[in-house]
Amino acid sequence: MGTVHESIDGRLRAFVEAQPMFFVATAPSGPDGHVNLSPKGIAGSFVVLDEHTVAYLDLTASGAETIAHLRDNGRITLMFCAFEGPPNLVRLYGRGRFVTLYDEGFDELAALFPETRGARAVIVVEVDRVSDSCGYGVPRMALEGERDLLPQHMERKGTDGQAAYRRLKNRTSIDGLPAFDMDPEPSTASTG
Repeated sequence: MGTVHESIDGRLRAFVEAQPMFFVATAPSGPDGHVNLSPKGIAGSFVVLDEHTVAYLDLTASGAETIAHLRDNGRITLMFCAFEGPPNLVRLYGRGRFVTLYDEGFDELAALFPETRGARAVIVVEVDRVSDSCGYGVPRMALEGERDLLPQHMERKGTDGQAAYRRLKNRTSIDGLPAFDMDPEPSTASTG
């Protein structure tokens, strides 16, 4: 049986901060768009800002569904599962916003995270519902280690390469909604 909590504190905060992986779910408005569910798992990419606010680092990747859906309606759910130790599931429901690498306040938020290579935004969630449940159906699994592939891949691309990649892959969602379309077009140098 699930329990609704007043805030993210004590045992719940310790639990969510200790998980090596979490899931993010969003959906567009209306009856036709696709629901998106994304795993997140780079160590240190999630923080609890206060008892009703959390944030995670959003890295440049092949899609930008979360940003598209937050632009559309702001709804977001984060889920944390215990794969080791006692079974538990924690869900954080709320309204999300994003602060891109081009926005004021990004540097301050990004400083909360130890790994920022490839960061395109920080997702901030104002949590209005906190619940946990048994998690009896979640299998026990052991963490073998982190994968450092995405940050390294983005670091090799460099700033201009990341922006070019986002212009190619992140401008719209799979349903055609505006997503991460904030990267400026490259300047065309004229030769004389």
